[in-house]
Parts: sequence; structure tokens; C-alpha cells
Amino acid sequence: MIDLDDMDRQILRALVADATVSAGALGRRFGISQPAAWRRVRRLEEAGVIAGRRVVLDREALGFGVTVFLGIKLQTKGRVSLEDFERAVQAIPEVQVVQHVLGLFDYRLRVVARDIADFERVLRRRIMTLPGVGNVEANVLLSEERRPGPIG
Repeated sequence: MIDLDDMDRQILRALVADATVSAGALGRRFGISQPAAWRRVRRLEEAGVIAGRRVVLDREALGFGVTVFLGIKLQTKGRVSLEDFERAVQAIPEVQVVQHVLGLFDYRLRVVARDIADFERVLRRRIMTLPGVGNVEANVLLSEERRPGPIG
């Protein structure tokens, strides 16, 4: 665990908003030198606070206008069936996120599709044929607001 001061938190908020911002721009924004900003970012990376930087693609601009969250309950829950399911689901490009969860379902998937008809095709031909799939519940995403998590 690393102790974060106010400057660290400001830098983290700026990087969450735009991961491409340079150390020079961070320094100018927060009244510190470029090398000082770079050292702080580097320290946060080395401590594991910053785990990477990502490119966020606009799914709609790429033609994927529908996002569906699936809750999947496996028929049987042995170690082999979990591994078989996980290995098979990773081969489906429309499945963006796979979460092994505790509760009503065993897995939660985030699936993107071009439209509802395309989602139905993915569901019938790819997801329902995965090893061990039992009950499936679908929730279509209507809107999404992204928020950064708490920072220190």
C-alpha cells in the first residue's frame, strides 16, 4: 500500500480522464516541473497504483450498437467444467468481459453485437453451445455512465 498525497490524487484523476496527458502537461496543470510530474507517475506505476493505460474503443462507431449483460448458471460446477467454460468463452470475440461471480449466477458476461438480431445469433450459435451452460438471463444495456472509482 502506498501513501497518496493530494498531488498524487490530482495526477491520478487527470490520468483517469485522459491517459495520454504528458508529464509536461501534468506539471503545467498542477504547478510542478515536468521531471517531478514524471517521477510521481513513475512511482505510482512502480507501486502498482497505475496498472496500465488503455485505449477505449467506441463500440457504436465500430458498428456494435447493442450491449447485453448475461448471467450464466452452469449445469454442473466442477473444476473441469469451470475451466472448460472459461476456455471456450474466451474464443468468442463478441464477449468483452467474463466475470466469475458468487450469487445467483456463476458467470457474468458483457456481450456486444451489431443489433438485437446479431445478438440472438451470437446467443444461439455460440453462447448456448458452450460447455456446461444451464440457465441464462439477459439484460440489455440502455445507457451507461462511466465514473472513476475512489482515489485514496
